[in-house]
Amino acid sequence: MKKILYSVILVVLAYIVEQKTGVSLFDSSTLSAKSVSAPQSPPTQKQSSFQAQTKSTSNPILSAYNNHQSDVQVKYQGIVLKVLADDLKGSRHQKFILKVNRLSILIAHNIDLAPRIEGLKEGDNVAFYGEYEWNEKGGIVHWTHRDPGGRHINGWLKHKGQTYQ
Repeated sequence: MKKILYSVILVVLAYIVEQKTGVSLFDSSTLSAKSVSAPQSPPTQKQSSFQAQTKSTSNPILSAYNNHQSDVQVKYQGIVLKVLADDLKGSRHQKFILKVNRLSILIAHNIDLAPRIEGLKEGDNVAFYGEYEWNEKGGIVHWTHRDPGGRHINGWLKHKGQTYQ
């Protein structure tokens, strides 16, 4: 009886963590035979424990962050942690920070070339397709709009069923 009670408590706690952090603990893609049968090795000197915790082959943001990569086209989603003031120097950008797993990603969305997301607030889910630039804080995603010159891949943001590009 105690085992059943402990199991129920564990499942409830996992559900709460998933709801608060947005990290899916029950994602079936993480339960493949390969990931179950092959335990991860402890972090090496070149790989910090943070990198070991965030290592993921299915998440392009984590992969680019762990490998210090920039100029990488990424498609993913995150939860709004903070809405920042618009950057009005040069091309105007709507700026906000998304939580993507354990990383904080700055989104810089050019509102001279694409409509701004009106009513954006903390806790909102935003999907994005843009260019990732690495930095120690987690990184920046920009080019979340169409390129009027046709020289760059078109990007976008999705919020509450609407696409902004």
